[in-house]
Amino acid sequence: MSTTDWAVLIITLLAIVSYGVYKSRGAQNIEGFLLGNQSLPWYSVCLSVMATQASAITFLSAPGLAYATGMGFVQFYFGLPLAMIVLCITFVPIFHRLKVYTAYEYLEQRFDLNTRVLTAILFLIQRGLSTGITIYAPAIILSAILNINTTYTTLFIGGLVICYTVYGGTKAVSYTQMLQMSIIFCGLFAAGIMVVHLLPGEIGFSKAINIAGKMGRTNAIDFKFDWNNQYTVWSGLIGGFFLQLSYFGTDQSQVGRYLTGASVAESRLGLLMNGLVKIPMQFLILLIGVLVFTFYQYNKPPVFFNSVELSKLENSKYKPQLDSINTAYEQSFRAKQVELEKLDVAVDAHDEIAIDRQREILKSADAQSKVLKKRTTDLMLANDPGADINDNNYVFLSFVTKYLPKGLIGLLIAIIFLASMGSTASALNSLASTSVIDIYKRLISKRGSDEHYLKISRLATIFWGLICIVMALYASRIGNLIEAVNILGSYIYGTILGVFLVAFYLKKVNGRSVFTAAVLTEIVVCICGWQKVVAYLWLNVIGCLLVVILAIAIQQFNRTAVKSQN
Repeated sequence: MSTTDWAVLIITLLAIVSYGVYKSRGAQNIEGFLLGNQSLPWYSVCLSVMATQASAITFLSAPGLAYATGMGFVQFYFGLPLAMIVLCITFVPIFHRLKVYTAYEYLEQRFDLNTRVLTAILFLIQRGLSTGITIYAPAIILSAILNINTTYTTLFIGGLVICYTVYGGTKAVSYTQMLQMSIIFCGLFAAGIMVVHLLPGEIGFSKAINIAGKMGRTNAIDFKFDWNNQYTVWSGLIGGFFLQLSYFGTDQSQVGRYLTGASVAESRLGLLMNGLVKIPMQFLILLIGVLVFTFYQYNKPPVFFNSVELSKLENSKYKPQLDSINTAYEQSFRAKQVELEKLDVAVDAHDEIAIDRQREILKSADAQSKVLKKRTTDLMLANDPGADINDNNYVFLSFVTKYLPKGLIGLLIAIIFLASMGSTASALNSLASTSVIDIYKRLISKRGSDEHYLKISRLATIFWGLICIVMALYASRIGNLIEAVNILGSYIYGTILGVFLVAFYLKKVNGRSVFTAAVLTEIVVCICGWQKVVAYLWLNVIGCLLVVILAIAIQQFNRTAVKSQN
């Protein structure tokens, strides 16, 4: 990056962190540290909720996912508005009325301590692992820019977030996120305009989308019902609904965001606005990925987008083989350009027969490029068995650093950093609150002073920050980051949601029944996920419904057994 980009990046990051720390000015009690004294307006709640969900993974991996497979991932969010409505009607008023610090406090009041601790531990496992992934995402950026190992950049990013989260608590997180999302929206809009501007003169926005569509990248909607297809309207509406309902209703990283609202009305309005804005925002991010795909049809992309791994191969004994691959790749791209020009002519002439013919030819050209890429990754593994051979997360980053003008590069890199910092800070705050309120305060030290619990909350934040940094060091092995986070969540969210639904609506089911049902369900869900019985979004539906059904069945069985003994 240029000096201008570095200046924009550093000034933006320092300004955001300083603003958050200034606005919070250090929490003086545990309520201020964990709930921000429940004083924030609806717009702060909305932006904080969005920032928690929209991590750096969103801005790194989503464009890469659209580049590789199209826009089908947007269907993942179709159940979000419905989930927000249900949350506003049920979860929000209950949590506010009970004046809880965490979502899991309610479960002890409704069931027992065992159920509360089980759900808290499930959350800690899931969120701890996922937060490691969100820390790794911006570490990729620094690694690519500075050409250094991701270990060092991971330690830097994790340490930075730990510092201001420990100092200011949830207020620092929320105020920081509000400013972050404002900058993010502006940066994304500018990035979309620049991608179109960089296309060849005769290729405008509509034609760029048209060409991407002919090559299978604008397939945003799929009405086919297929258990094994990860992204369809039905998996999004049904599976996505259950996942989003569990995420926003039972995940403390989100519950903690809207519990900071000054009233039930403020929290509700913040959630509803999030439901309305999130799908268009995600559509825009995926659309940018599709436009980048069209851009690389006219400008030769690298054979592999991860420049760090490619550089290691170029400096290895396998360089002659890599040079041979690059020569073949250059020839393949030139041949593809000829066929792409024919597709342009066919599109302008609305010649569907010619369009279909050229589409098949271009598919064959893409297949040949994939073969050459596979040969490259095979060499990488031969040179370094631990090499990261998935480059989806580097597609947008590579485009930004190579083609965007000075200043804008620094701003977009800052956006990705800010997104990671916001979601990571929320997660660390929620991990600390759950550890202290649901585990430490309930099981270890029941009668400590407020100052004692505030100190333990800060220590818990540091502890989980270190755990998440360790997890981040292993995140390079899991493929596309945005899918990995949602797959991981689907193993646990359905079970937790089922427990809460039983708590809210099945008043005759007791704690022992729901605890047993949750343990059995989690075993079944893990087996289904491991064996890939269904697409991962459906694991949320299976987990939720199975907890409800098993809890009712176990309760009935126990009741029958007691009657027979009498």
